Amino acid sequence: MVENPTLDEIDIRILRELTLDGRISAAELSQRVGLSATPVIRRLRRLEQSGTIVGYTALINEAALGFAMSVFVSVKLDRQVDQALARFESAILTFPEVVDCWLMTGNRDYLLRLAVTGLKEFEELMIERLVKIDGVASIESSIPIRRVKSGISRNP
Repeated sequence: MVENPTLDEIDIRILRELTLDGRISAAELSQRVGLSATPVIRRLRRLEQSGTIVGYTALINEAALGFAMSVFVSVKLDRQVDQALARFESAILTFPEVVDCWLMTGNRDYLLRLAVTGLKEFEELMIERLVKIDGVASIESSIPIRRVKSGISRNP
């Protein structure tokens, strides 16, 4: 159970329903949570304004677009100082293949998830662009065999 004093049980049910179907109508959502549409809409607005709900999106099958391969890449910079971090992050923002980028603790500075068409695109990205970012000291990559669990965010 979520320990957020601003969320009550109805808010939590609304959030759970939205994670199952982000396109649910207010009328259907109100039926599922046991409230009329007007208070549900008010709660949705409050959840959006508070930043609890940060947006709505379509989940896209990357493989259907030709990006059949995910690769996880760990990056270590030669120096972990503000300028090096900013330079790396600025470069990564220009790479459409990078779906996720996380600044990490531990022995690596960044963890990336790439979505690529295959090994050839991955190789080109690594050799022609990723290793050439100023400050990159080393890179390790891992190719996942299959996804066991998938989610966008944790449910309350």
